[in-house]
This record gives sequence, structure tokens and C-alpha cells, in this order.
Amino acid sequence: MGNMRTEEDSMGEVQVPAAALYGAQTQRAVDNFHISGTTMPAHFICALGLIKAAAARANVELGLLDATLATSIADAATAIAQGQYQDQFPIDIFQTGSGTSTNMNANEVIASLASQQLGQAVHPNDHVNCSQSSNDVIPTAIHVSAELALANLLMPALHHLTDVIALREESLADSIKTGRTHLMDAMPLSLAQELSGWRTQLLQAGQRINDCRSQLRQLAQGGTAVGTGVNADPQFAARFCFHLNASSGQAFEPADNFFAALASQDVAVALSGQLKALAVALMKIANDLRWMNSGPLCGLGEISLKPLQPGSSIMPGKVNPVIPEAVAMASAQVIGNDSTITIAGQSGNFQLNVMLPVIACNLLQSINLMANSCTALADKCFADFVVNHDTMTANLARNPILVTALNGLVGYSKAAQIAKRAYQEGRPVLEVAVEMTELSRKELTTLLDPKKLI
Repeated sequence: MGNMRTEEDSMGEVQVPAAALYGAQTQRAVDNFHISGTTMPAHFICALGLIKAAAARANVELGLLDATLATSIADAATAIAQGQYQDQFPIDIFQTGSGTSTNMNANEVIASLASQQLGQAVHPNDHVNCSQSSNDVIPTAIHVSAELALANLLMPALHHLTDVIALREESLADSIKTGRTHLMDAMPLSLAQELSGWRTQLLQAGQRINDCRSQLRQLAQGGTAVGTGVNADPQFAARFCFHLNASSGQAFEPADNFFAALASQDVAVALSGQLKALAVALMKIANDLRWMNSGPLCGLGEISLKPLQPGSSIMPGKVNPVIPEAVAMASAQVIGNDSTITIAGQSGNFQLNVMLPVIACNLLQSINLMANSCTALADKCFADFVVNHDTMTANLARNPILVTALNGLVGYSKAAQIAKRAYQEGRPVLEVAVEMTELSRKELTTLLDPKKLI
């Protein structure tokens, strides 16, 4: 078998593709896990690279690895952190619950690369995995990859969306529209006020996500097998975080309690819950945009979203609100991911959670989906939707709920009679109120002016 080579681990010999950088343990996992056909996220693999590089540098300082050897490991791990060699990580998401297979995958690839650079054998366990266990590496990688994805993807995208909405608010203060509760006509408000409600939802969602990040920056690394730190120097965790922060630009620190950091995934569960809350907000906003854009003739027609693509394979000229629909679907996925993470978070006994890979996958997917959704809404909806002022004004003039402004002068019952008659006769509230009250047209015109009611 010229395209295969023989590798060996503690269980014996395994046939591995000749060109593969990984070894026996990775191949066993590839052979064992044919579940989804989906591999671990790229952000997670990059985080593993950062972790292995930081660990190598810490081990040198503690006298546990030769400097030249550690440098070769750090160089190889840094290449992985930069996104190289992603094709060398073929293991299915649904694997051993500790993520040991993926940790060994990283160890083997890094050992191969380091061996090539150094010109001598580098051992995946003794050298690359020195002072580490899968039990602390994988929880650490979950936190590191999530924090970096939040810092580099989601939070900038969320800020971009709120900034774009704020810009539109500035120009829409005089755009008055019919409010709606229960999908029924209600008191008027400005379009700027409506947008401000959405923007505040998003700002609050962002704040709740940020509140999780201080705990997300606390890492399990140094707890090793069960949290005791066996086979790791007492100073390893601190030195590891120092080097990780230098390479990532973040502010990670050792967990207050390694036993909790290994045995639970409560921080990931909490973060997932806040991502779900953001998804709920985005779905509400997306559906409001769909309603406001509905028509163009038989819907609300208050705004026109930018036409992006033909909307029907059979109905010529039809254009659909594709971005809000896509965002709503992405939000539904995030809500589902949270259910998975919730179940996974309580899965394990005693000193280790055993659903770590699926937590990592779902958490990173949720962050990516929310980041991309925010960007799409900002750039393809809010930046350039057109306000249909004539439609909003016409609807507002026919709104019988404007009569609410007369409650204090004519009473609720009388106002209700005016509203019902105006609706039944299809006439403006002003005209009916002139006939049914003793107030002058001038007084009523002032009282019923929508701009004075917002």
C-alpha cells in the first residue's frame, strides 16, 4: 500500500495515509467516528494552536522542555493558529466527549511539523502535550476560541449594526407612522422611535454578552487530568496565560478553581443563553422589517427594502425580503444550539463534562451566525431601506385610535363611539369628532395632530 504508512500507538499498529501529518490516534478516531461528516470548527483548531504554542513556551521557562525543541513546537503550533493545515484535522465533531481525539490530533500534527523542522523525533505526548491533559486543553480551547470570536467577529458586527441604526434614526424623527399592538392599529410614533427600540434591544443584548466575558477569560489550563494539576508545575498556569495573552492580545487568566473549570461548562451555557437572547431580538427585528416591507400593494408597505434578487420562479417581478428571512432562520438555529448546549452542559459525572466537542461546535456556530446576521441586517437592510412616506401618512390619517387623545376631554366611552363611527364610515377621526363633540375644529386639529402625540 504505497499510499499508506504504518504508525503505532499504545494499542498497536494503524495504517495512516502516507501524506498525513497526523498519526495513529487521529486515524483511530477517523475510523471510529462516522457520525456527521462535519469536523471541528476552524476557530477551535486555531485556538488549539495558540494553546500548544503558549504551553511550549511556558514549559521552557519551567525547565521542562529544551529551548530548541520547544521553539520548533511553538513554530508549528503558531502555523496552525494562523489557519494553516486545517485539512489535517479530519475528526468528526461527534467523538469522544472529552475531545481527546482532537487534542491528540493537534499533538500529532504539531509533533510531525516540529520533527521536520528540528530533524529529530518530537513526541506528541511527552513533548507537545507536556504539562497538559485533554481534560484541561479542550475546555480551555472552548473559552479561548469563543472569546476570540466574540472580540473579533460578533461584538464589532453588533456595534456596526447599532451604529447604522443610529444613523437612520437621525433622519427619521419627522417620519410619523401608525403604531401597532396585537398587529392592530395603535397610537402613532415616529419611525426613529421604533428604530430606537430595536437599537436598545441590541445594545442590551451586547451588554449581557459582555457580562459573560470576564468568566470566559478564566481558563482551565493547569488543572490537567481532574483539576489537581498532576504532572504540571504549580507555576505553569500563570506562565501559560502570560504567553497566551502575548500571542492573542487578550487578557486570559487561570481559573479560580480548576475542579469547576474541568467538571462544568456553566460559562459556555451562560454565554449561549445570551446569544439566544440576541437571536430572539434579531428575529423580532427581522420579522418587523418583513411586516413593514409587506406588499407592495396589499401589505403595510411602510418601507421598501432594497431588492436583492428575483423572488419567485413562477411569478415575474416578485421580490422578497430575503435578508430578514435568512436572519430569522439563523436565529432559529442559534435558539436550537442553545438547547443542545444546555443539555451538554449538564452531561458528565464527577470531574469531567463529556460533551465538550458539541459545546464548542454549537457555541462557535452561534457566534458566527449572529455576527454575520448583524452585518447583513446593517449593510443590506438598515443602510438603504426606503421610507414610503405617502403610505404611512395615509394610514395614519385613517387611524381611529388617534381618538385616544380626546379621552381626557370627552371621556373613554364618547371617544370609543367616535372611533367606531370613523372606522365604519371610512372617514378621518377629525371630521367625525367635529360632528360628535362641542370642541372646535381648530382645537381638534391640534389635539389630533399625530406629531403632538408621539
